[in-house]
Amino acid sequence: MDTALLLSGVVGLGIAAQWLAWYLKQPSILFLLLIGIIVGPVLGYFDPDLVLGELMFPFISLGVAIILFEGSLTLEFDEIKQHGSVVQLLVSVGVVITIAIVALSTYLLFDVDPLIALLFGALVCVTGPTVIMPLLRSVRPNKTISNILKWEGIIIDPIGAIAVVLVYEYIISGGEASSILLFAKIVVLATAIGMAGAWLLAFLMRRHMIPEFLRNVFTLAYVLLLFSISNHIEHESGLLAVTVLGVALANWPKFPRDTILEFNESLTVLLISVLFIILAARVELASLLSVGFAGLVLLAIVMFIARPLSVWASSIGSNLKTNEKLMISWIGPRGIVAAAISSLFAIRLQEYDIQGVELLVPLVFMVIIGTVMIQGLGAKLVGNLLGVREPETNGILVVGSNPVALLVATSLKDQGFDVIVAHNNYTNIAKARMSGLRTYFGNPISDHADNHLDLIGIGHLFAMSMDKEMNTLSEIHYRHEFGERKLYRLKFSDEKTKSERDDKQSNFKSQWLFGKDVTYTKLASMISKKARIKITNITDSYSFEQYRADNKQFVPLYTIDKEGKLSVITDKFDGVVARDRKLIALVVDDEVQPKEVDVTAKQIQARADADAQFEAEYKAPEKRKEKELIADVSDEPLVEQAPVSDNTAEAKVIDPELIDKKQPVNTNKGATTNNADKLSKDTTISSSNANGSGTAPRTKSGDLDPNRLPDTDDVIDDKANK
Repeated sequence: MDTALLLSGVVGLGIAAQWLAWYLKQPSILFLLLIGIIVGPVLGYFDPDLVLGELMFPFISLGVAIILFEGSLTLEFDEIKQHGSVVQLLVSVGVVITIAIVALSTYLLFDVDPLIALLFGALVCVTGPTVIMPLLRSVRPNKTISNILKWEGIIIDPIGAIAVVLVYEYIISGGEASSILLFAKIVVLATAIGMAGAWLLAFLMRRHMIPEFLRNVFTLAYVLLLFSISNHIEHESGLLAVTVLGVALANWPKFPRDTILEFNESLTVLLISVLFIILAARVELASLLSVGFAGLVLLAIVMFIARPLSVWASSIGSNLKTNEKLMISWIGPRGIVAAAISSLFAIRLQEYDIQGVELLVPLVFMVIIGTVMIQGLGAKLVGNLLGVREPETNGILVVGSNPVALLVATSLKDQGFDVIVAHNNYTNIAKARMSGLRTYFGNPISDHADNHLDLIGIGHLFAMSMDKEMNTLSEIHYRHEFGERKLYRLKFSDEKTKSERDDKQSNFKSQWLFGKDVTYTKLASMISKKARIKITNITDSYSFEQYRADNKQFVPLYTIDKEGKLSVITDKFDGVVARDRKLIALVVDDEVQPKEVDVTAKQIQARADADAQFEAEYKAPEKRKEKELIADVSDEPLVEQAPVSDNTAEAKVIDPELIDKKQPVNTNKGATTNNADKLSKDTTISSSNANGSGTAPRTKSGDLDPNRLPDTDDVIDDKANK
């Protein structure tokens, strides 16, 4: 068959597997390995050794080098300290325990050299974010479990790679006492080359000697060249050299790591897609079956002995409950590092004639497939049995931080819903956080948001930003995550005329928030008139028709039934609110209240009884089981405030143009009578305050804070704004 057709077919199948994994919210490695096994040993369509020939070994080597560099580039030492003692112990003590138990079990169960057993133990100690993150999205364990598993996967990836490479270097050095000097020489040389390479690359970047458009491809070429030079100077030292290079650059001050990572992550996805199909296609079914019953016993030891012991040892002295420890013990699928490096090392170790090398690949693939399928498919059931899963995704992601968005977000939070306010205006996000809302500072449709925005428990999108393009892109970005029926968008005045035409021209129709004729301008105008959030029980004794008669200026926002289910008012609203629902609306109180007509004392008592019965039967929305930690507010305010005159008659609503020009925003210290007053006054424009811009605080080194302040649990220093 045509070689070009075969290779392009492999690339196409790899990307198709990535898409399928994204669509089904499952780890991509499972589909990649299955496709490789089907097109390779099962159907015999693709034989990598025949197609690639002598290029196969260099291709795998360079691919693994890039994967290791990309993984090690995420290892920041400060991050390890920030994520608690459990994560720190899991990536240190837990790794040692796992390697020891698995290596000993492999040595006792199979006729292999002790060094091969040790190498296998090092290979299967790594989980990795590419297999953990899809499982967390699908299973939805509580926040404590999710954070531990997520950061363990991110941090253990490069640490496990370093452990594997060190064991491998020791094996090829001879593994004897007389060869320790050779092993030390390899380690020292690779470390020196990696550190020197990091210094040179950082120097070139910081002196702007490499133009921005060349940074990514220059780094790629640099990594590959350094890997090859290191291997040329000292046999098999290249992998350790690029790993050291990545770790050094990850912790190098002012190195533009994020831009390099963005490119490398995309390249890594392509490499993994192709590499894993090639590796799986080389696996012989006979070798997989040859591990037999002993292989299944080893898999059970990895899942039910090594993993739980490492988790229990790492959680000594922590506040983790038994159910949480059991859930963390269950989720430990193996991934990219294990499959890629095991196949590469198996090829390279064949020339050393070490006993048991031929078992390395089938055992690793068996552990990967077994842990991904058993733990992945059974995670929901185990989470339900242990009672550690988050409730159904009834929380709301609010994109935007203008007064209207903050008012709606606050009302939802007051009703017991999980709410995240996400926007890239630091001043407004800081204000939202100080009012008790969960926040994300940054672009909610960015790659950083994909990796850091915690959407566990969140299932609705309110696109309410003044940036209409951001609203549109948010709908597109979160369509798969939440589903089209749970995406809502706030309309602006200029969108009223063209929305119907645009909806007819596209397959996707926006659900407009709060009614067909409700726009941002209308809601902002009501806020300036001191509108307030009003909560009313619609019952048999007080219908929606009576509510409309009693409130002349109001906009219904959403309703909540007795089960705590949210129903958002949209442009499809037919003017009817069913009974036994709690109606939340934005209401402007008239100066002269309408007089209730023909309301008897008996009717008043009946309404009170109906309200009492509704409240007694009402179930608050299920929320996260772990309370959110709100940062302590220091004596100095988070955002500088300028005094506002007590006789200010009316607050101005933020003008979109002023936001675009990043005009300073002032906050009002005066007491308010309701949320609407507070939000409208909090967004007055100050001509003297030069500090309240939408820019974010930066670290001491001058970089953008990686934690996207202000949404952290630490006290935020006011100096960060300056």
